[in-house]
Amino acid sequence: MSGREMKPIQTYEHIPSVRRHICKFPVSMRFDDMRVSFEFQKMRRSFGFGFGFTYFESVAHLLQDSLESPSSDTSSPAPLLFFTLITVLAHAAALYAETSGDYWSTEQQKTFRSLITEQMKTLDPAIRDTQWRQAYGMSFPLFVMIVDEVKPFLLKQELYGGETMPPDAAVAMVLYRLSSGHNLRRIASEYKTGSATITKYTDLVTKALATKLYSKYIKIPSGETLAEIITAFKDRTGLQNMCGAIDGSHVKIHKRPDKEYSPGNYKCRHHFFAVLLQVVCDHRRMFWDVCCKAAGSTDDATHLRGSSLFQKLTNGEVLVDTHVRIKGNHIRPYIVGDWGYPLFSFLLTPFTGNGSGTPAQNFFDERLMKGRAMVEEAISLLKGRWKILQNLNVGLNYAAQTVVACCVLHNICMLAEEPEPPVAPDPSENGPIARALDTERSLNYFGESMRQLLLEDLQERNRNMF
Repeated sequence: MSGREMKPIQTYEHIPSVRRHICKFPVSMRFDDMRVSFEFQKMRRSFGFGFGFTYFESVAHLLQDSLESPSSDTSSPAPLLFFTLITVLAHAAALYAETSGDYWSTEQQKTFRSLITEQMKTLDPAIRDTQWRQAYGMSFPLFVMIVDEVKPFLLKQELYGGETMPPDAAVAMVLYRLSSGHNLRRIASEYKTGSATITKYTDLVTKALATKLYSKYIKIPSGETLAEIITAFKDRTGLQNMCGAIDGSHVKIHKRPDKEYSPGNYKCRHHFFAVLLQVVCDHRRMFWDVCCKAAGSTDDATHLRGSSLFQKLTNGEVLVDTHVRIKGNHIRPYIVGDWGYPLFSFLLTPFTGNGSGTPAQNFFDERLMKGRAMVEEAISLLKGRWKILQNLNVGLNYAAQTVVACCVLHNICMLAEEPEPPVAPDPSENGPIARALDTERSLNYFGESMRQLLLEDLQERNRNMF
């Protein structure tokens, strides 16, 4: 073990208790390398709190004696010793905490944690990453990458005061909270820390993700990237120059807002309190724009008008470098949405919301909505992986920051081709059809003209359908 010779067991009064814990483990948990139950919740406690290296060696020596004892009925003596060892150490850590009020020294912490990291790297990747995803929503290598990305922004934690945690332990705790959606009391119990510490590090980590890393992982496409997205959407829908799909999603908040926040503004049409998230995604279901700045009662169209994306689109700052010509007319890149959005030159919506149009219009709407389906799937994956978004249990001041941070994490996981989690679909939408304002007449007019040209182009390329 790291080339260090095992020392004899020291005189720790609670070692017999540790032995009793080991003996209580079923043989399948202690010895069978294919059936070892890696209890990550206990491991997380070891990550943040523990004991010195000598104690580590003592328990390891004790465990080694148990593994070599005649009572073992396995023919494979712990090929994955680390799995069992970490579980035992978690129990030992809890026992040690009861007998000592001292936390481990910085040097002991570094030695112990570096050993764990080395051992994690040598485990069977499939087993390791499966367990890691269950706890943190991602594989171990991706977790390490995120720690490296966020670590520089956690070094300022002394400004907050209070208890401090190593960066990897802090990131692990926050990812566990975002992934599981558990409340503060449960996380505080599992991590043996206070609610204030959890809140502090949730703020630090989500702020780093939502502000410092946002522009790295969420970008409005241009150039070759835009062209690739347009080609992929055309292959999927048959429509030219589609480059994204937009939708709004209500993120439920766990309790009624205080009176100072005008709680009525947060009551959404689904009859729960929420904040409103707006996302635009590409054909890969990756977000290229995110906005979360409206209360739950706000409609999608109003939220769009208040976003920076709307200003950039109306000012011609984005999505302008890949035009196609249809019947001599320039067609700019556009996004697609449902009837909850007005029709603009940069945002196309269906002709009807109920299939009451002409055969050609209904066919066009079907193709359009096939592209829009990407954003519904993206939101379902987002809420499925980061379960905190199913019942947002953070303060209202941190709600938008937490939601955007989860969107950044979503893109990171999609880029890394992480396995897709079980989805969490939104309730079906049945809101009113949005209309353009008087000040938006020109945008609406060009949108109508562009939609008709795209319909005729689609009709000509699919004549056998009509």
